[in-house]
Amino acid sequence: MKPVLTVGQMRAVDAEALAAGVAEELLVERAGTAVAVGALRLMGGAYGRRVVVVAGKGNNGADGRVAAARLARRGARVTVVEAAEAPERITARSGVDLVIDAAFGTGFRGAYRAPAVPPEARVLAVDIPSGVDGDSGEACGEPLRADVTVTFAALKTGLLQGDGPALAGRIEVADIGLDVSRATIGLVEDADVAASLPARGRGAHKWQAALAVVAGAPGMTGAAALCAMGGYRAGAGMVRLGVPGADPDAPAAAEAVTSRLPAEGWAKEALAMAERCRALVVGPGLGREPGVAQELRALLGAFEGTVVVDADGLFALGTGDEAARALAPCRGRAVLTPHDGEFARLTGDAPGGDRIAATVAAAARLGAVVLRKGPTTVVADPAGAVRLVTAGSPRLATAGTGDVLAGAIGALAARGLGPLDAAALGAHVHGSAAALGPPEGLVAGDLPDLLARWLSELRHGTDGRG
Repeated sequence: MKPVLTVGQMRAVDAEALAAGVAEELLVERAGTAVAVGALRLMGGAYGRRVVVVAGKGNNGADGRVAAARLARRGARVTVVEAAEAPERITARSGVDLVIDAAFGTGFRGAYRAPAVPPEARVLAVDIPSGVDGDSGEACGEPLRADVTVTFAALKTGLLQGDGPALAGRIEVADIGLDVSRATIGLVEDADVAASLPARGRGAHKWQAALAVVAGAPGMTGAAALCAMGGYRAGAGMVRLGVPGADPDAPAAAEAVTSRLPAEGWAKEALAMAERCRALVVGPGLGREPGVAQELRALLGAFEGTVVVDADGLFALGTGDEAARALAPCRGRAVLTPHDGEFARLTGDAPGGDRIAATVAAAARLGAVVLRKGPTTVVADPAGAVRLVTAGSPRLATAGTGDVLAGAIGALAARGLGPLDAAALGAHVHGSAAALGPPEGLVAGDLPDLLARWLSELRHGTDGRG
C-alpha cells in the first residue's frame, strides 16, 4: 500500500528528520536531484534542451534551483526566473522544451496565476502543481497543468482528490530518505488484494464464507440479484437472500438460497436466515417505507458479524446523531457505502472540499467504516485509518453497480477480512474489474463475471477459462 500524507503529516515527518540531525540542505539536494532525474526522463535527455525553472522563495524554489544546476551540468540551457516575474519572462520565449513549476508547494494559500507556457513545452511540477491545495486538491487561481509531478517521500492527499489528479499528470514519488512508515492513509494497489485475501483451503466448505443479503422489494428484485451475484463472484461460498414482501418462487438470483420474508416485521426472520453467516448486506432496493428503519435497527442490534449498509439502508439510518445511535450496537463492525448525496444526508452537513477529512470525521462520529464513493473512493474507520482507491472509472456511473460493490464487500468480509480491509479491497476489486469491461455500454450485470475474472487473474494468473 502506498503511503499518503496530509500537509500537516508531511511537516511532522520533515520536523522529525531535522530533529534527528538530518540537514535541511541535504533534503533539498535530494529533492532537487530527484526533480532533475524526472526532467531527464520527461525530455529524453538534457543536452541542448531549453528549460525554464519558475522558482519561488520557499523550499520548492530551492528544489527547483538545485534541479536547474543539475540539468545545466548535463548540457541543458537553463533559465531560472522568479515566480513573480514568470508570466512575462516565459511568454516572451519560444522553443522551450520544459517548464519546471517550482513556484509554490503544498503549504501555499491564496490564488496563483501561472505563466503562459508555449504550447510545445512540457511541464513538470515540483511536489504539487503550484496553486493546488496540498490537502483538498482544490485549485485556486490558474495553475499549470503538469505532464509529470515529482513529489517527495509519499503521495499527498491533494494529488489524489479535487482538481489534483487532473492537474498533476503522471505522479512520481521520489524517496529522499524520510520515514513515512507511520502514515495512516494508504493508496490500495493490486498487491494488497493478493497479499490480504484469504485463500480457500483444501477442506473449504460453503459455510466458511457465508453471506446474508437483505435487499429488494416488490419491483426492485434486480438490486437484490446484483448484490447476491456480486457476493458470489467475489468469493462467498453461500449467499442467503431475503427479499421482504417478494414472491420467493421468483428468486432474484438463481444461485442464492432465497428465504420468505414478510413485507413488514421482517427483522426476526432475517436474523434467523443469517444465523450461520459471517457477514450481512442490507439495503439495496429495500425501499423507503417507514417500517424499514425500525427493522434495520433491530437487525443492527442483533447481528454479530460485519454489516454492510447500502442504498436504502443508508436512508433508513437517518441523519447525524440519529444514525450514530442506530449504529451503536455494532460499533466498528458496520460498513456504510454512501455516494456524495447520501453522505451529505447521513452526516447532516454539506461536505466541504476535503473529502478525505470529511470522511474521517464521519467515521469517527458514526462509529462505523465509511466508504465514500467518488473518482477517488475514500474509506475511513472510526480510529482514523484511511484507505484510498483510484481504480474506479466513469464507466461505473450506471445504475446497479453500487449493488454489486455492496455484495463484493460483504463477500470479502465473509471470507475473513476486517471491515476496513473488506471495504477498501472490495472497492479496488470492483473498479479494477470494471476496467476489463467495455469502455462504452458497461452495465451492472456485466460486473459479477468481471469480478471473478479479475480475481482469478490476480490470484492464479488465469481467468479460469483455459
